[in-house]
Amino acid sequence: MTCLAIDFETANERRDSACAVGLAWIEDGRVVRRASRLIRPPEMRFSPGNIRVHGILPADVRDAPPFPVAMAEFLPDLEHGLILAHNAPFDMGVLRASLAAHGLPVPSFSYLCTLQVARQVFPDPAGCGLGKVASRLGIRFEHHDAGEDAFACAEIALAAVRVTGAESVAGLTRVLPLRVTTLPPGPEMPRYRAPGREGIAGRAALSARRQFADAEVRFMIRGSTGNRYEVALEERPSGLYLRCTCMAGRNRRRCRHVDAMVDGDVTDLISENLADVERLRRLIEDAPAGHRVEPERLRRVQAA
Repeated sequence: MTCLAIDFETANERRDSACAVGLAWIEDGRVVRRASRLIRPPEMRFSPGNIRVHGILPADVRDAPPFPVAMAEFLPDLEHGLILAHNAPFDMGVLRASLAAHGLPVPSFSYLCTLQVARQVFPDPAGCGLGKVASRLGIRFEHHDAGEDAFACAEIALAAVRVTGAESVAGLTRVLPLRVTTLPPGPEMPRYRAPGREGIAGRAALSARRQFADAEVRFMIRGSTGNRYEVALEERPSGLYLRCTCMAGRNRRRCRHVDAMVDGDVTDLISENLADVERLRRLIEDAPAGHRVEPERLRRVQAA
């Protein structure tokens, strides 16, 4: 049976937003192969919190292959092997949700969570996060790089094999109170749906709207020639308006600087207010029905 570790990084809070994957194969008690790929997510919306974790920007994946292409060579091993992941429900959720989002069949997968393994074999009051366990075991790696994280995950499993005397990684389930989890075919999660306007969600949206006047949102953007432009969010009777100081913006035409902020592309953001990028997305999503975001071609962000 093929045994390999996997790690995904995501662009935002959605499980089908994978932007990088790393893998590490185990044979004969050691890591024999490593691979990593950048992935272009279906929606080029990167949450600032995710960027702070993995450092991947929209510009890094703009020319990367989509999920089906990036994962094609690895899927046979994943489908027929034992998958290792640290906090495996997250990574398995990304794998299954991404397949389903691209209309691909979701096969059965078998996995073992090395977070659970570490809690049994390497318990510590400080916790058993990937970085903490790797540090205690002397595993050197660059945390939150998908390929490096997959390698560390594999090494933690191998260390557990040595400590417990198990005959293999799969054999850990025979010496520890753990089991291999097998997920049945089919999507793991229901299709993402936009939040409704009724009840608590509706009142929250109206509250966000009332507080808009106190929520100044401005960005300083580097232009293609090095010039600096300001993109500012304004509220007008007809709806939200993103105003840019570039020539196109002054002539009320759509510009790439406005596009970048709506898409969450912070590649050329020099004001470093990443939290406001996420705030902008939420303000646009919470704009009450009947309001639009101008310029006219700048439509409200809709959930897939």
